[in-house]
Amino acid sequence: MSSSNDSIKKTLTVALLLCIVCSVIVSGAAVIFKAQQQENKDLDRKSNILAAAGLLEPGKSVDELYAQITPRVVNLNTGEYTDEVNAETYDQLKAAKDPAMSKALSNSEDIASIKRREQFATVYLVEKDGQLDRIILPVRGYGLWSTLHGFLALEADANTVVGLGFYQHAETPGLGGEVDNPKWKAIWPGKKVFEGSSMTPVIEVIKGSVDEGTANAEHKVDGLSGATLTSRGVSNLVKYWVGSEGFGPYLSKIRKEGV
Repeated sequence: MSSSNDSIKKTLTVALLLCIVCSVIVSGAAVIFKAQQQENKDLDRKSNILAAAGLLEPGKSVDELYAQITPRVVNLNTGEYTDEVNAETYDQLKAAKDPAMSKALSNSEDIASIKRREQFATVYLVEKDGQLDRIILPVRGYGLWSTLHGFLALEADANTVVGLGFYQHAETPGLGGEVDNPKWKAIWPGKKVFEGSSMTPVIEVIKGSVDEGTANAEHKVDGLSGATLTSRGVSNLVKYWVGSEGFGPYLSKIRKEGV
């Protein structure tokens, strides 16, 4: 009996020591690689911003190309730039979960199904010869299975689409996952978000293909085959973020001031 007890004690002791050693190794690795993980995360964000704006160039580093981009924080309620938060360190998604930094959306407001909207958002500006050239906006909204996170790039007129790309989603591969298909993304450049001087967004992803010869074709984008709900989700999230609850006040100022 005594020998059996000793055997059990030894087994438990070895198991405990093994757990402690493994925990120390895992914790140590997390600390050691934390800086590298953050660096990779920042590099991925910069790469996706550049891709949406059509600024990625073979042979040039992401950091080199990103140097032409200036991040600015916008108060979504007023459409004005603000220094209340740091553009380099501000976490927009974290702020959206903080009741003190965001607001709950009603069903009628929440066409993108994001539930809460942050007070501040970071925009990314590209200038050429001292003039605004492109505006890159962070966007997100629910598709069929997931929230799609991406960037929408507009020309300096705050109306013409330069590009749209998503860096995170869990839509069905081959269906809703076709939001990543270069052919579909190539349809977006040149599309118009607004009609004339109106600030009501009219751009939409339709069911089927757009007949370029029809009226308002410049405001319509081909739907994803077999992915009606994802297509609708993309359409709604774009409309939300360029609308009055999103960057609408900010885009309105740019269009009126011609900045």
